[in-house]
Amino acid sequence: MLAAKNLCDLHRTVAAQNGARIALRYPQHGLYHDLSWDEYRRAADDAAAGLIHLGVQLGDRVAILSENRVEWLIADHAILSCGAADVPLHAPLAPVQVEYQVTHSEARGIIVSGQAQADKVAEVIERLPQLEFIVSFDPIRFPNSRVRTLTWDGLRHLGTSADRAEIASRESALHSKSLATIIYTSGTTGHPKGVMLSHGNLLTNAKATFDISFMTEDVVLLSWLPYSHIYARTVDHYLTSIGSITVALAESVDTLFANLRQVRPHWLTAVPRVYEKVWSQIKTLTEADRATAIRKTFGSEMRQLTSGGAPLPRYIAEGFFAAGLPLLEGYGLTESSPVISFNSIEQYRVGSVGKPIGDVEVRIADDGEIQTRGPHVMQGYWKNSDATSQTIIDGWLLTGDVGQLDQDGFLYITDRKKDLFVTSAGKNIAPAELERLLSRDEFIDQAVVYGDGRQFVSALLVPNFDRLRTAVAEQGGSLELSGEFVSDSVATSILAARVESVMQQVSQPERVKKFLILARPFAVADDELTATLKVRRRHIINKYEPQLAALYEES
Repeated sequence: MLAAKNLCDLHRTVAAQNGARIALRYPQHGLYHDLSWDEYRRAADDAAAGLIHLGVQLGDRVAILSENRVEWLIADHAILSCGAADVPLHAPLAPVQVEYQVTHSEARGIIVSGQAQADKVAEVIERLPQLEFIVSFDPIRFPNSRVRTLTWDGLRHLGTSADRAEIASRESALHSKSLATIIYTSGTTGHPKGVMLSHGNLLTNAKATFDISFMTEDVVLLSWLPYSHIYARTVDHYLTSIGSITVALAESVDTLFANLRQVRPHWLTAVPRVYEKVWSQIKTLTEADRATAIRKTFGSEMRQLTSGGAPLPRYIAEGFFAAGLPLLEGYGLTESSPVISFNSIEQYRVGSVGKPIGDVEVRIADDGEIQTRGPHVMQGYWKNSDATSQTIIDGWLLTGDVGQLDQDGFLYITDRKKDLFVTSAGKNIAPAELERLLSRDEFIDQAVVYGDGRQFVSALLVPNFDRLRTAVAEQGGSLELSGEFVSDSVATSILAARVESVMQQVSQPERVKKFLILARPFAVADDELTATLKVRRRHIINKYEPQLAALYEES
């Protein structure tokens, strides 16, 4: 195992060891191109020298606002080699959200992918007085002359020999507690909090996760999760360096399955929504046909699939294992760098999120909350000591999740502590379990349940539109999707029967009695999903609460 002092040391050492071997494969104009470890490191040093020439100092912050692309990964290493910390912004952010995170982090500069992202910065530039420069991977036009504008190639050619000599000095000054990144969590109300993660946080977490991955340097990982999210940052980015693993970038989530066929990888990291979509298409097949379909979808070379970022329905994991392709679930938070626990090929228990990884302690509080301690716990929230003191107590990170440990040390997640609600009859409801049951039905793709302080539980449902449309047609109808909600009586009757059947698995007080049918899927652009496609339950409830409340008035 590499004994790296910091993330820069890790990358520089691995690049020197691997030389001309392929580090990255990236799509461009429909074809994949290769970047060697030597070229990867040289590009990072070029960009680091350019940033130093622009005046970036030890401890400064530089933001990145870009979709996944090879330059994103290089830019991350360049910023770290300056001794600075990067502030990765989710690509779908609105201009006002960009403004807040750039201002709050006090970023001196921002690196964008192209004109669309540059336009967001331009819209709020007058409220960003501290911003000194903008660098774009693609050529752009920027209307403000106060801010220096450079292309990515221009940045790489900007540094002098003195700037390059400065890189070694900057890197040697970094230690385990040096700030590496500030990642803003997606809050449901108010402004998001900036999670401060150090070189030590990320390096130790990547190493401990690699130890249970059982992956070797001949492996190719297909990477599509946004690098602005901590899961992809630690696992797809840093862990792969530890193992000298080749990373192939997907073009986008829309091309993920086409890219699987092009790249033929051995490993895919994803979120439950990807596996749910696959399962919804094959769950009515026989077990043998499902196995064939799964292998065709993910490729014969695939060794394992991993899932994180949200709860994975147990039946889906069981289905993939039955098909001969391991689907391993893990658990973590941005505040924990992120991995707390993970299943592995050698030690797994379907339905659990695995055992705590190396150097990570987990305990269950009296109220059922999962708490964790170790080198993975964040330094705190940027410029928010009150929130930090409420979240980290005596070194223990309070996750806000409810769960339990079995006798063998496997961790199980029950629900989000803050998502638990109580009906007016005093019944405690765990919404995540009800939502998992509902979305398991072949006619329901997504579900959010509601009922805090109400006399019964209700839900907002996103149907499987293809199946529902077919079922309505079989009864002589035609499914219309005009407006915000589906009001078709035949469709409502079909789903009512499905919901009633599913609810037989829970007690009467837990059963969904009424529901609304959304006429479209939840979307990232509407702030209903996070960047990793996790449902933002509280935001959705706030958004549709008047319509949900009306269900109770009708009663």
